[in-house]
Amino acid sequence: MIPTLELMRPNSVREALELLKSNSQNNRVLAGGTDVITGIQMGSRRFSDIEQLIDINQIPEMKKIEETDDQIIIGAGVTFSELMDDAIAQHKLPLLTKAASTVGNLQIRNRATISGNFINNAPCADSVPPLLVYDAAIKIESVNGDRIVDLEQFLTGTYKTLIQADELVTQIIIPKTATDLKGDFYKLGRRKSVAISRISLAVLIGLENSIVKEIKIAAGAVTPIGERFPELEAWAKGKNISDDLLKSLSIKMAEKIIKGNGLRWSSAYKVPVVQQAFYQLLKKVTD
Repeated sequence: MIPTLELMRPNSVREALELLKSNSQNNRVLAGGTDVITGIQMGSRRFSDIEQLIDINQIPEMKKIEETDDQIIIGAGVTFSELMDDAIAQHKLPLLTKAASTVGNLQIRNRATISGNFINNAPCADSVPPLLVYDAAIKIESVNGDRIVDLEQFLTGTYKTLIQADELVTQIIIPKTATDLKGDFYKLGRRKSVAISRISLAVLIGLENSIVKEIKIAAGAVTPIGERFPELEAWAKGKNISDDLLKSLSIKMAEKIIKGNGLRWSSAYKVPVVQQAFYQLLKKVTD
């Protein structure tokens, strides 16, 4: 049963920020609602104090995807379906559009937003590994001003982020420096559709004369939150690409997951699967 809540529909970012400021302890931003509404229905403690929902779907600038000389800017209200259909995203952000295509089902993709996915910050958030390898940053606004934070710093723990109660994520900013690299995204769930990720991997790589000049690696669902692996990236840079290198990198990835999470009941399954899946992903990207 859903309790009686006040629903506000601002028409501008400024109006939304004023609403957030006026009742910051008991309101919640509503974008797609696929996490918030479900959480309220289920009586989740994270949503138990909500008295007011602020629906941002009427704010035009939150629904745009734009390209500048050096950035791609995604409005925080863009849904997964809108991202998949956008020509800029298809051309410049193929890992993100591929991840979007694996989220839930059509009805969920039509409602769920990319920003809601990483703000909720479940371990299995499908958008996070691609956004991490694309070096995404987040624009956060309040009535007192705005700030831009790297996504990696924004995600602080399972279901936790840096956002304050009176703040609104308005944009996802992706530098074009990573969009020229070759890469791919991999997701493993228990079924082919409407599947929660058990393993998700994203990799971008740049080769020059068979030498690894640039590599970006991220994973989700096998770590408490989506995570980049800078030590693995640094280890691989400058090395000659070879099957032995890919195998070694895959083994190191599995070792990192064990070191970060410890041994769990699922480790006997997940660790070798991650190792093999990552190896196959690297092979696909470097062939």
